[in-house]
Amino acid sequence: MRWTLKPKPSQEKVRYLVDELKVDELIATLLVQRGIETFDDARQFFRPSLEDLHDPYLMKDMDKAVSRIEKAIAEGENILVFGDYDVDGTTAVSLMSSYLKSFYPNVATYIPDRYDEGYGISYKGIDFAEDNGFSLIIALDCGIKSIDHVLYAKEKNIDFIICDHHRPGENLPEAVAVLDPKRDDCSYPYDELCGCGVGFKLVQALAQNRNQTIEDLIPYLDLVATAIAADIVPITGENRVLAKFGLEVINSNPRPGIKALIQNVKKKVLTITDVVFIIAPRINAAGRIKHGNEAVALLTEYDLDQAEFFASEIEQHNSDRKDLDKQITVEALSQIEENNEQKKFTTVVYHENWHKGVIGIVASRLTETYYRPTIVFTKSGDKLAASARSVKDFDVYNALEACAEHLEQFGGHMYAAGMTLKEENYLAFKEAFEKEVEKTIHPDLLIPEISVDAEIELSDINERLIRILNQFEPFGPQNMTPVFMAKGVKDTGYGKTIGQNDEHLKLFVKQHNSEGFGVIGFGLGNKLELTKNQNPFDIAFCIDENEFNGNVMVQLRLKDLR
Repeated sequence: MRWTLKPKPSQEKVRYLVDELKVDELIATLLVQRGIETFDDARQFFRPSLEDLHDPYLMKDMDKAVSRIEKAIAEGENILVFGDYDVDGTTAVSLMSSYLKSFYPNVATYIPDRYDEGYGISYKGIDFAEDNGFSLIIALDCGIKSIDHVLYAKEKNIDFIICDHHRPGENLPEAVAVLDPKRDDCSYPYDELCGCGVGFKLVQALAQNRNQTIEDLIPYLDLVATAIAADIVPITGENRVLAKFGLEVINSNPRPGIKALIQNVKKKVLTITDVVFIIAPRINAAGRIKHGNEAVALLTEYDLDQAEFFASEIEQHNSDRKDLDKQITVEALSQIEENNEQKKFTTVVYHENWHKGVIGIVASRLTETYYRPTIVFTKSGDKLAASARSVKDFDVYNALEACAEHLEQFGGHMYAAGMTLKEENYLAFKEAFEKEVEKTIHPDLLIPEISVDAEIELSDINERLIRILNQFEPFGPQNMTPVFMAKGVKDTGYGKTIGQNDEHLKLFVKQHNSEGFGVIGFGLGNKLELTKNQNPFDIAFCIDENEFNGNVMVQLRLKDLR
């Protein structure tokens, strides 16, 4: 594990914030590191407001999308809302369909089958639309590269509106409207929206057209916040506003489907991290194990009893998913060892019977053992399908692009991608990918990094600091929970390991004559020896508040010690 201390930002900018905001230097430093340099930036950061959302009509083609939907409604056309089977796709479909259905009945949803149709817009879905009299398809979280599919639909007199957030190829599909802030010719001010976020902008534009206000759309924000959390998009700008207000809905008045998923959770207030680890995997499990339709049914259900029934089925899928991903991870790790591939620059593994629904999770698990770009393949019909995961600061999408001659198709972004290839091309691709990564990756990127925001003294930790840090939430990419470093701390003789296999570490530390703090280090049980006999050591940690029996205690959550 390498520790890197973030460079100190410009002292001039830090001093400016100290004076303007009346905060201490540490807080001002953390803000400047996050790109917050003016009083207005700070106001938007600490007091996100729905007023800060951009005008949806700034997005290229928004006017075309709205007028086509209004035409469909005026003429009584059937509208099919189509989306991917993951969290971003199913929340987007739930959002769009439930909003449209609030004033127009002729709306249905379609989620492709992960195994039969694969990712994105499918010919089968278009045939379904034709057979059932749909003349307009709104595609969410997919479609930006579906040039042939959109032409196929056109021949059947079916129009497409595409709402996507993935990088476009050289040409765009010939849809009525293509909403994607990553289009080169789109000057929308914020291009980090997730698929559900782009869908929300379309809903916002439709609402404006119908004289509704943003207040009318707040009940939909639980879906948007769930997608933002699950899709690991930056929690900056518009995403920060949507995540904050969406979390408030989740914690105060969530839709029955989300309420049913979280009612057994002991925590009173859920954070973005809880959404990532509690809500998102369950919604994902439907599409991984059974069918994404089950997630949409849950998220659009207004009867709590029915929602609880759907949630119990999804809970079972999630349990099955956990068993599968554990088993496949073990098999994949032994494949790496059998092939003597422990020292390579990449992990590329394949087994024809691995469950396609969990290969992405397995890829993430493998990077925990071998920290390097990872691709997990399985058989899918007559081809091989795969999920790729990357390591911090390495663009796996670019690496795939360099190996595109071996692939049938691929798509995704810097840290996660999917692809298909012919079985006979597997070994050639595996070799090409290894060579490409070896050539382009900086060796440091193959060592997991702890990025430390600032070095502090334990005596700097006080109520005021904690109160202000709490206002940094919601945390996420580009606004991660601050990580601090303290040097020369000592355990007061309390140190011990806890957990079934002694895998966690519990300490009580002091520095100089500071007051002492309880410390928990998950997965760091093997470092106990370093803390014995009053030996001084350095810690990298986050500051947490731990509630026990109604008492709130400050606790340091250890990232590493040395």
